Amino acid sequence: MKQRNAKPTRGDATRANILAVARQRFAAEGYERATIRAIAADAQIDPALVMRYYGNKEGLFAAAAEFDLRLPDLTALPRRKIGAALVDHFLARWEEDDVMKALLRAATTNDIAAERLRAIFARQVVPAIARLCRDPAEAPSRAGLVSSQFLGFALTRYLLKLPPVASMKRTAAIKWLAPTVQHYVCGERPA
Repeated sequence: MKQRNAKPTRGDATRANILAVARQRFAAEGYERATIRAIAADAQIDPALVMRYYGNKEGLFAAAAEFDLRLPDLTALPRRKIGAALVDHFLARWEEDDVMKALLRAATTNDIAAERLRAIFARQVVPAIARLCRDPAEAPSRAGLVSSQFLGFALTRYLLKLPPVASMKRTAAIKWLAPTVQHYVCGERPA
């Protein structure tokens, strides 16, 4: 067990380098095409070292796909602005970090990646939505619907690059998506 305030070891630096390179590789090539051999070459280490630290490609991807959505506390906002604030935040996160794109790409064909994506949304989105909706028991359903908007939009904009959506200005995307997200979070439940 490591001591607190202990100096980072060479192994810690190697692991951090492997993860940084793996994130770039997975983002650029997706889960299926990225290889342990290519990641090791980029990190300038032997592939056996990658396997030693992470076991296999799935273990490496799971470690590389740790992602904090950094959801802001929106409880202080006027309720009518929650949808726009969430959309703006998610667009910023998708645009500033390629890990989510890699994870979404991989999740379409790989069960481990799909589980990682589900875990991120379950641990981060559901509690955030629970703090915002009137009935916290509805949070999982509302968070699922919010997630469907963000994941569908991200797939269309960042991976499939459907021209009208991929080229849409961010302000326009917020205007289009915010009312739906607002309804999912704060709207009345359908009868």
